[in-house]
Amino acid sequence: MVQPIPTYTGTLRSHSLTLPACIHECSGIRIFGRLIRSLAFTTDVAIIKNINADAIIAVYPFTPQPVIAQAIITVSDVPVFVGVGGGITTGARAVRLAVQAEHQGAHGVVLNAPTPNEVIGQIKERVDLPVVITVVSAHTDIRGRLDAGADILNVSGAGATPDIVADIRQDFPEVPIIATGGPTEESIRRTIQAGANAVTYTPPANGVLFAQLMTRYRQTC
Repeated sequence: MVQPIPTYTGTLRSHSLTLPACIHECSGIRIFGRLIRSLAFTTDVAIIKNINADAIIAVYPFTPQPVIAQAIITVSDVPVFVGVGGGITTGARAVRLAVQAEHQGAHGVVLNAPTPNEVIGQIKERVDLPVVITVVSAHTDIRGRLDAGADILNVSGAGATPDIVADIRQDFPEVPIIATGGPTEESIRRTIQAGANAVTYTPPANGVLFAQLMTRYRQTC
């Protein structure tokens, strides 16, 4: 008989963000002894402190800055995977950012899709962390990425994500894959069934959550 899981939420934290339960259907990726099935895609420290994801993937559309990574790592109760560039920010600067992220306590470093293979190799030589390379297209040279030193693939192909994951899994059955799950349980399950080991979930923005809260306040006050 399967034992039920005892749960305690308290009063003040009972409205924290809870990820869809179906994410637990994936195998997960064990990194430094911790099993990671879900990653919250956010840099909002209030959300990071109030979400039940197994890890945080801190990637944002600006030049990576160590002070931002440090703030997120300090606030987070779970491992943080830090974006270190690879697109606009690349080359020696991306390598230095990766080294800095390791010193700050990051659990892994994430590189953008345009990252040259030689930069992947340089980072892998300098840090003892998993190097995560983002994949946005089915045309990506996966073998080249892995040979360069990438440890984990981060598939982010919008609606095409499950198809990209399935294509990769066919040729590389053992490679660890993180993938975006989409907004619904159905889309998350499609991603898992395609072969993703872990799922990235984008929580609602802080403004959206506050708007919902204010609506309830207006109805009761």
